[in-house]
Amino acid sequence: MSTHGVNFLDQWLSNNIPETTKADVISVDELTHKLFADAKSIGIRREEIDEEVDSLYRTILDAIVHHEPGLPE
Repeated sequence: MSTHGVNFLDQWLSNNIPETTKADVISVDELTHKLFADAKSIGIRREEIDEEVDSLYRTILDAIVHHEPGLPE
């Protein structure tokens, strides 16, 4: 994964996981679509994000489950 892609993913997760998001397939799917749309809008290709992530689904799900607003990871 490119540094650009990693930085985008980390920042995006911290800014786009609402506190009330449920840890379910539909929520993760919606967030995944939003993630790729936002990435595309600033010129980041999907491959740059999921090249070395074992599972983007698991990454987003973990961000939902472990979300603590205002606290750095």
